[in-house]
Amino acid sequence: MRALKILLVVIVILLAATGAAIEMGLYNVAADHPHWRVTRQLLTQVRERSIEVRSQNLTVPDLSAPQLVATGAGHYAEMCTGCHLAPGMDSSELREGLYPKPPVLYKTGIDDPREAFWIIKHGIKMTAMPAWGKSHSDQAIWAIVAFLKKLPSMTPAQYQAITAKSQTKDGDGQD
Repeated sequence: MRALKILLVVIVILLAATGAAIEMGLYNVAADHPHWRVTRQLLTQVRERSIEVRSQNLTVPDLSAPQLVATGAGHYAEMCTGCHLAPGMDSSELREGLYPKPPVLYKTGIDDPREAFWIIKHGIKMTAMPAWGKSHSDQAIWAIVAFLKKLPSMTPAQYQAITAKSQTKDGDGQD
């Protein structure tokens, strides 16, 4: 019984301290001020495990079809380059103000198509990554994933050529 009382007192003290820290505005939420190291590590772990768990049962379609890749190129050019850049781009005005910085996908590529699909469809809270599944079909999102698999091997000229040929239907994202 004594241990339970001590635990309750500790919980009340922690809650009071947390409430006081929030009320005093101790944590700076500004996008131009990095997270504390421990906060960054915790958020990274939470994000990675959340995406891994939620994407593990997705079935990946054949992503090698040239038309699928071309469709994905058009979507990427319209929606993604401002944050994730394209071959030949070093930065963008939008990207400069983001924290955390989005990955430069033409350099990093994607590791797991299921995770990439899940991220594109559902977005990631407090990162500026939108949930494109609200406005785009699963087919359109898989097309983007197909393109992302090819993107790291593209030169700026190849990127320009494929995106110049690619048009998304009425720009609405619904193929």
